[in-house]
Amino acid sequence: MKLVISRLIAILMLVIPGLAAAYGFLLMKDALFDYFAQLGSVELLTPRFSWAPFVIGFILFLLGVGFIGGWIFFRDRKHNYVSARFQAKRPRPPRPPGNASGGNDSRKE
Repeated sequence: MKLVISRLIAILMLVIPGLAAAYGFLLMKDALFDYFAQLGSVELLTPRFSWAPFVIGFILFLLGVGFIGGWIFFRDRKHNYVSARFQAKRPRPPRPPGNASGGNDSRKE
């Protein structure tokens, strides 16, 4: 039963940002459509662009897409599906004791 609940919570964690991104896209689309519809109207000489819904929609869209993209990226990194430049950095192994320069010093003193 715990596995079912944990999977349901995981699905909800992906569905909610997806819905927020879709709603943000709709807000941006409606703001642009209303502006272009006012351009074609004969009654209005100066159409007004509704900035508030457009900016709120843009923020919701970016947050939703960013969350889902980040989730996919870190899941793929965990399973080693990403290219070498995106893999987690590994610390360098310590140098063996010896010369301070680390190279072969063929000079005899």
